[in-house]
Formats: sequence, structure tokens, C-alpha cells
Amino acid sequence: MTTAALIVAAGRGQRAGGGVPKQWRELAGRRVADWTLDAFRRAPNVDLIALVLSPEDSAAWTGFAGQPDLILAKGGADRATSVRNGLDALAAHGVDKVLIHDVARPCVDAGTINSVIRALDHHEAAAPGLGITDALWTGVGDMVTGTQDRNGLFAAQTPQGFAFAAIRAAHTAHSGGAADDVEVARAAGINVRITQGSPDNIKITRPEDFARAERILTQNRPTESGPNQKKSMQDGDTMDIRLGNGYDVHRFGEGDHVILCGIQVPHDRGLQGHSDADVGMHAVTDAIYGALADGDIGQHFPPSDPQWKGAASEIFLRHAVDLARERGYSISNVDCTLVCEHPKIGPHAAAMKQEMSRIMGLEGDQISVKATTSERLGFTGRGEGIAAIATAALVKP
Repeated sequence: MTTAALIVAAGRGQRAGGGVPKQWRELAGRRVADWTLDAFRRAPNVDLIALVLSPEDSAAWTGFAGQPDLILAKGGADRATSVRNGLDALAAHGVDKVLIHDVARPCVDAGTINSVIRALDHHEAAAPGLGITDALWTGVGDMVTGTQDRNGLFAAQTPQGFAFAAIRAAHTAHSGGAADDVEVARAAGINVRITQGSPDNIKITRPEDFARAERILTQNRPTESGPNQKKSMQDGDTMDIRLGNGYDVHRFGEGDHVILCGIQVPHDRGLQGHSDADVGMHAVTDAIYGALADGDIGQHFPPSDPQWKGAASEIFLRHAVDLARERGYSISNVDCTLVCEHPKIGPHAAAMKQEMSRIMGLEGDQISVKATTSERLGFTGRGEGIAAIATAALVKP
């Protein structure tokens, strides 16, 4: 199974300033394009890299032509043409999966890349996205004209991954005018899985984005790399594997349902808590924080802060997942056990796994949700509340 990265670097946009296309501007001592390429060179599951360059960038052609790990392709009049040219250049290399990435996203991390690759084991297309958590306004000029429901809205990121043959056929058939490759895929009837994006995976667009990208890169990236420095166990590197445990309890109170691992389960009572009291999601969140040795939910989202009253626990879990990926960790798997006499978890376990998978950007076989009783012993046995125990495994290649 061969996985290729296709880096689109033929754009001429200069909104970011500097007098040259942004991919050739300096960022933390190196060009933007160099940071982006090295992110994929370090990714252990990427086998080939194709770089699409503008015919106008003669210096870039000369410089990259001497790097044997790159396949160069000529850019076209628009992004869609550039992508098609890059796919054509890869066609003779037996590629099964392709990750199409904007060169102006130099801060992409290994966790985001690997999540897309893993998703392609089970889906024809996958792309990272960030759930919108801020309030959204509509406006005219500088005046607010209304609000927009943010439920179900995601900020799209790259790399966007596809089965190679499927996306090549989709681009060949597409008439043009798409916002990104996901739109091209969906126009061809391809379903796209959303994986977990990273808040650090920013696209450099405006002049101020350079300062933010530099902060991210200097905090999270090595300062030097080269064409042949992909990390592997054969090179003598060691893997950083961490385990974390989480435990949470919420008592029953008034209500007609409980929320467990993101799923609303009918019950004759609800769970009490400052947020939505999702005891399962809280335990998993604390397990990730524990693996990172970075406190717990209460430290990151204090219950004394009124803004978290009634908050969806998805916010906490996404923060923990993002924090792990910012530090270079992939989440290998999580295991959550719910302890209660009632309600019965079995009929809802599959839906819980699916929802946790969506939020965390993991596959279903990386998440376990199960339940047990306490044989009518203790507070759970007396039906006074629900407890949850969770374990999370994190890996940094």
C-alpha cells in the first residue's frame, strides 16, 4: 500500500505581503515550503512526495530538481489544474492513497497526517476539520445583522486524503470552480470522513499569520531537517509511548435522560454536573490529560468559571485531543468502561463509539465503550449515580 503526499505550491497569491508568493517567504529561518515538505518527510507513513510548482518559479525548479525524494509537476492556470497535473505525475508510481495538501499550511503535525491515512483504510476519502465553537454572526460592512447556528459546521483543513484512482477520476470529470478537493470528491459521489483537525494547522493568508506560524513551529518542530531525515525505528529513534487513566463520577438528579459518550440516553433521571455531566467523555478526557501529565478537566476548564456551565463535554475532549496532537502524539486507542445498574448501555454502545470516533478523529476499532455493574454494591449499585473509568494510549513516533 503506497501513500503519496501531493503538495500544491504553484499559487501566485501575495495577500500575505513580502512581494513574492508566500510559499517562498522566510518563516523561522526557512522558507514556508521547506517547513511543509519536511512535515511530510517526517511522517512515517508517507512514501512519496509530489510537489507542484509554477513554471514561473525557475529558482524553485532548479533547487528541488536535485532532491531525489521529490516528484515535480508543473502547475496550471488554477488550483484544480495544478492538482490534476500532480495526480498525473504520480500515476506511474503505483499510488494507492494520496494526501493533497496546501503548501501554505506549514504547521501540519504528524497526528493530523496519520489520522487521515488511517481513515483511508476504511473510507474512500477523509479530511481534517475543526468543529466551530465560536458564536457566528452574519453582517453587512461592520454591522452585525444576525447569528448563524454553528451546529454541524466545521472549518476545513488539509491534507485531504483520497483513494488515488477515485480522486483522479473525480478531478478528470469535474468542470472546475471547487473550493477544495473535498468538494470535487463529493461532486463525484464520494463520501468524505471528517477526521480531527488541529488548531495549529493554520493556513498562512494574511501578514500576521507569519508571526503565529513561527510561534507554532519554534515550539513544536525541530529546527533542521533534510530530504532523507524521515524518522523510523531503523534510524535508531525510539517511540514515546504514554498511558493515562481517567476516572469520573456524577450523581443522579432530576431529568429524563443522561448524556454518555456524546449520546443522549433516555432515563427517568439525569446526571448532575457543572457541564452536561457526560461522565464517560470526562473520563476519556482526563485519561488523555493524564498521559500528557497535564492535569485534568478541572484545571483546564474550572467549574468556577460560569462560561462552562452546561457546556457540551465535546469541547473538553476536543481540547485534550488537540493538545496531544500539538505535542506530536497520535492517540493509539482509548478504552472506556461505564459503571451503572441503569440505564442499559449495550443498546447504545455502537452509537457511543461512533460519536467518540467522530470527535476524536479515530477509527471505530481504536475506541472501546463498554459497561459493567457493581453487583448492586456501593453508590452505583444503589442507583445513586454513574462512574466511568478510561485508559488512553498516546504514541509519538
